[in-house]
Amino acid sequence: MSLQIDPLTKTTQNIKNGVMLNAYPDSIGKTMHDMIEMLKKPEFKDVFSLFYVLPTFFNSDLDRGFSIIDYNLNKDLVSEKNLQDLEALNIMLKFDIVLNHLSVASPQFKDLLKHGDNSVYKAFFIDWNAFWEGNGVMGDDGVIIPSEAFLNKLFMRKSGLPILKVRFPDGSERPYWNTFYQDIQYQKINPNDLNAINGLSSENVEKICEKVNQAIEQKTDIKTLDLGKNNSFKPQIIDLLDRKKFYLGQMDVNANSPLVWRFYEETLKKLSNFGCKILRLDAFAYLHKEIGQANFFNKPGTWEYLERIKQIADKNNLVILPEIHAEYGMGLHDEVANQGYPIYDFFLPGLMIHTLETGSKIALESWVNEIINKGYKTVNMLGCHDGIPVLDLKGKNLDGTYHEGLLTDDEIENIMNTIMNRGGRVKNLYDPAGNKISYYQINATFFSALGENEQKLVLARAIQMFMPGIPQVWYLDLFAGKNNYEAADSGGSGGHKEINRTTLSQADIDEGLTKMVVLKQLEIMRLRNTFPAFQGQLTINKTDGETIDWKWNQEGYVAQLKANLKTYQFTIKHIDSNKKPLTIIN
Repeated sequence: MSLQIDPLTKTTQNIKNGVMLNAYPDSIGKTMHDMIEMLKKPEFKDVFSLFYVLPTFFNSDLDRGFSIIDYNLNKDLVSEKNLQDLEALNIMLKFDIVLNHLSVASPQFKDLLKHGDNSVYKAFFIDWNAFWEGNGVMGDDGVIIPSEAFLNKLFMRKSGLPILKVRFPDGSERPYWNTFYQDIQYQKINPNDLNAINGLSSENVEKICEKVNQAIEQKTDIKTLDLGKNNSFKPQIIDLLDRKKFYLGQMDVNANSPLVWRFYEETLKKLSNFGCKILRLDAFAYLHKEIGQANFFNKPGTWEYLERIKQIADKNNLVILPEIHAEYGMGLHDEVANQGYPIYDFFLPGLMIHTLETGSKIALESWVNEIINKGYKTVNMLGCHDGIPVLDLKGKNLDGTYHEGLLTDDEIENIMNTIMNRGGRVKNLYDPAGNKISYYQINATFFSALGENEQKLVLARAIQMFMPGIPQVWYLDLFAGKNNYEAADSGGSGGHKEINRTTLSQADIDEGLTKMVVLKQLEIMRLRNTFPAFQGQLTINKTDGETIDWKWNQEGYVAQLKANLKTYQFTIKHIDSNKKPLTIIN
């Protein structure tokens, strides 16, 4: 059964039974070609209708694709032939546009670094000092510290001010807004580099090079380096190092600039031409910035920007999927859905783990009933390229009142402790002073988070396939991937995420396809992807607290899941429109 997007309403109304693969272009083998070879195998026939390809599909340099250089094909990983092959397999594409930022290596930011104040892209990015001028105090390091009342409102994704200081052609350093990742790499020096500094003896030159290069290797702050009797030369040496340093960073764009919106227009048209049908708006809630606001989902500015993006998307026949992580108690998911947008179900992963670990369906079915009763259009997942969300499940204090979460703080703590005891890693949020204020997500494969219990994983997949919304499947979870501690330990900044990004070889795929834990998942996913019942209505039947009984109906077609949450045993029955029982999966 082919999956269709309504070209008139541009909603996901008709995307109900299509299963979505989620992977990097090189998650299988070395390039997208190897992924396509996997999808051509008979075991994968009719399993997927959609493919969410992560943004190393494009040219990027940091945060595994989410620091975009440009939205052209990354020809090291992807070819035009790959796109044609996916179309032949009836697999439609979902991409990201990273609305909030671009790479330091983007043509726009490189032009700024080259031409400084004379760059046509000077206003394309956000000069931190210019933004906060008159609303803070200049620090000794040349960076304005916003007034306390403003600073305390800022929603931070990392410790310290969200800036990256970059060198302009005139030798000045300017702080630019940098909400997410950055990396500054100093280049080692040799004696020839110091020849232009008068007064240095050859003996001193050798010692300085040795000390400086050792500091670079150890990632010591160069400005704190003690050169002893050669400290008088330190400003010149630092200037040399600054001129040679190499930046990586995701630089926030200035949505007040017409050039930014022209860039969005060009990009959405390009992605549509690549075959994109669904466009995930990554980090869109950070785009609107205003003094005195949290600068995360500012209102009404965020809504105004989202409407502008939607108008561009409509012209290019794209369904847009706003991506937002926030506490359930804030109700932002409800606000986004009420505006007519599909939403990401970041609540399901934590709820699934809670359900299987406690044997209680109460919290999970409460969320499912909310989806049904409020008519949410969702994309759900168990694992993904990022982490297992936990902050999303929390309640929130709003206007002096407490809005309940999907789980209590104690229940969330139990999930976190369980996953961490099984080898998970934690990602935190910080206040402006660098103090941890909240857990954000836990990094682990979903299989390892479940204690590497195969029956739990298959049941989790069955429940996901019976959830309302579009089920998105992380490639590694399909193959019961385990935590990759070596990759996490060697991954540098953000390395905790590499625990769940292991590349699989064709040999790994062939071996996986001999295992029941993989074949059962594929069987259940194929049913969801093709069986007409899943285009209909879901009914949650009343049972005892440890039993699930969910039934989909559509014009006589029926699919029913019954599961015991204590034993992890389940059956799936499906019946065609002539009341003829089909295969029973158990």
